[in-house]
Amino acid sequence: MPKLFDEPFFIGCNYWASHAGTNMWRDWREEVVEADLTRLRDMKQTVLRVFPLWPDFQPLTAMYTGGGRLQELRMGEDPLPDTPAGRAGIDEVMLERFETFCDLASDRGLRLIVGLITGWMSGRLYVPRAFEGRGVLTDPLALTWEIRYVKHMVARFKDHPAIAAWDLGNECNCMEPLDDPYKAELWTALISDAIRTADPEGTASGIRPIVSGMHGINPEGVWKPRPHTENVDILTTHPYPIFTPYCDTDPIGSFKSSLHAAAQSVWYRGMGGKPCFVEEIGTLGPMLGDERTAADYINAALYQTWAHDCRGFLWWCANEQSHLTHAPYDWHAVERELGLFRLDGTPKPVAETMAAFSKNIWHIGKLPERIVDAVCVTTAGQDCWSAAYGTFLLAKQAGMDIEYCDGAYPLPDARTYLLPSLCGGGSMSGRAWRALLDRVRNGANLYLSLDTALVSPFEEFTGLRIRGRARSGEPVSIAREKLTVSPSYHLTAECVTAKALLSEPDGNPVLTVNEYGAGRVYTLLLPIERVAAQEPGIITSQPLYQVYEAMGLWDPTRVASRDDAGLCMTEHPQDERTRILTLINPGFETRRNVVRLSGVWRLGELLGDPGTAAVKAVSDGFSVTLQPCCAVVVSIRR
Repeated sequence: MPKLFDEPFFIGCNYWASHAGTNMWRDWREEVVEADLTRLRDMKQTVLRVFPLWPDFQPLTAMYTGGGRLQELRMGEDPLPDTPAGRAGIDEVMLERFETFCDLASDRGLRLIVGLITGWMSGRLYVPRAFEGRGVLTDPLALTWEIRYVKHMVARFKDHPAIAAWDLGNECNCMEPLDDPYKAELWTALISDAIRTADPEGTASGIRPIVSGMHGINPEGVWKPRPHTENVDILTTHPYPIFTPYCDTDPIGSFKSSLHAAAQSVWYRGMGGKPCFVEEIGTLGPMLGDERTAADYINAALYQTWAHDCRGFLWWCANEQSHLTHAPYDWHAVERELGLFRLDGTPKPVAETMAAFSKNIWHIGKLPERIVDAVCVTTAGQDCWSAAYGTFLLAKQAGMDIEYCDGAYPLPDARTYLLPSLCGGGSMSGRAWRALLDRVRNGANLYLSLDTALVSPFEEFTGLRIRGRARSGEPVSIAREKLTVSPSYHLTAECVTAKALLSEPDGNPVLTVNEYGAGRVYTLLLPIERVAAQEPGIITSQPLYQVYEAMGLWDPTRVASRDDAGLCMTEHPQDERTRILTLINPGFETRRNVVRLSGVWRLGELLGDPGTAAVKAVSDGFSVTLQPCCAVVVSIRR
C-alpha cells in the first residue's frame, strides 16, 4: 500500500453516517454505512477522516466512596473485563463495529485517517462520564486512560489495510483552554508517544504517519507550531472563512477567500517545518453562498492547494445533518447543511466538482517543486497570521511565490527574505538580526515593512534616518502609484545612503533601497501586508501589490510572466527543457491575459482536461482565457 502523503494529491471528506451523525456508533446501521461509502467511492473520494467517538468507545464511569474518594472506574455498573480491551476501558462491541467499518471502506478502496481522541465535535464536548468536569488535556486520571485507549486502538487496527494515518483527534485544543504552551506540548507528546509505542513500524516508516488534527496553531498562542510539529508528522489546516481571522472580509469566490486555504497551509508548513494538508474545509452552509457558489469556490481552492504542494483536501462533511435533532445539531445552524450529498443521497455540485478535479489531476500527476521567489519571516510581537496572509496575497498578485519561516528559529537559505509589517520592540532577537544581516552582506535581498516596530540597528543597513514618528489615523498617499494606506504610525524619514523608489506627494520617502555589502535592503514605511489582510475589499480595490512589483524581487530563473494581477500562476521546472505552469482564476470574473515566455521558451501542451479554458500560442508566449474559479495546466518547452 503506497504512503498516503506520497501520492500526487488526495481528496476526500470527513465522515459521519448519514442517518445518525455523531450517534452512528451507538445507532449502528451497517446497510446505511455501506450505502454511504459506495456513494463516496462513486464520486471519486479516496480518503475519509473518521471519528471513533471517545465516550462511545471508552464508556467509563467513576465510582466514589466516602468523602468523595475515587474507588474505581467501571463501564456503567459493570467492572472492567479482564481482557486487553477491558483493561484499556474500551467497549468490545464498538471495536467490532469499527472493524466492520474499516472492512467496508477497504472493500471500496477508501483509506482512513482515524481521529483517535474525538472528544470535541461540531461545538459539543464528548468525554467519558468519568472525566466530566475534569481538564481532559491536563488531568492525570484522564491522561492515563487516554494513553491506554490510544495504545489499544492503534495496536488493534494498525495492520488493517484501510488505515492511512493516525490523527491525534478532532480539534483537541478545543477540549480544554490552556494557559501554558508546555501543557499543550506535553499532551501532544503523550498521545504521539502512545501511538508510536503501539505502531512503531507504521509511524517510523511513514506508512501510518501521525496527523495533527488541531483547530489552529499559532506562534502567538499556546499551541505553537514548532513544538507541536516535533511530535507529529503532518500538519493540518481547517480553513473555514468565518472561523479564521480576516478570511470573511471578502465573499467566498473572491481573490482573497480563494487563496485562504493555500496561504494558511503553506504558512503552517513553513512555521512548523512539516508537510501540511487541508483536513477540513467548507462554506458552512448556504448563508455564505449557494450550492453553485460553494462548488466554484472549492474548485479554485483545490487547484491553489494542489499547485502549492498542500498534499490533500478533505471537505466537511460527507452527509447533510439537517434532519438530526440531538446536540450539537440542535444547537448550531452551521452544523446542519454541510454535506457533499443531500438528504435524498443526490450529490451537490461541490461533490461533482471534487470528482472532476480528482480525475483531472490524476492524469497530470504530482507537480515538480515550484519556483519560490522569497521566504516570508513572521516575527514576535506582531499578528503573525495577518502579516503572513497579507504577504501571500500581495505576492501572488505581483507574480511571486513565497514560503515561510518563524523568525525565532534559524533561517533557511533564500535569495530574498520578506519581513512584513514588523511590530513592537522585540520583533527579532539581536542574534537573529545579526544572522539575517550576514545573509544580506553575502548577497541576499531583504525587504522589511514597518507597522509599530522599533528596529535596532536600523540606519546602518536601511540607509534611512528617521526624523519623526507619530501615532496616526490619517492615510498616507504614495504619489506615483496613487495608493492610500492608513498606518499605525506616520514616519518621516531622510535618505542617507538609501534611494527612494516611492514617495509621498511632499517627497517623504515611503519605499527605499539601500546597498548593504553584496546585498540590498528594501524598506517600506507602511504596513501594507496587515492592511491587505484586515481591510475588507482593499486587496482588489487598491493595487498595493505594485509596491512588490516596484522592487522586482522575482527569481531570475523564472521564464513566464503575466500582467493580470488577478490571475494566479505557479512555475514548476520539470527538467532543463520542460516546465509546467498552473494558471488559476480565483475570482468570479472571466480573465483574459497573455503569458509571456522569455527566450526560446514556447507553449507545449495542455495537461489534463482544460475544461472551458482557451489557450492559444502567440509570438511571445500564449494567450489564455479562464472562466470564473477555473484553472488550466500547461507545459512549456524550449
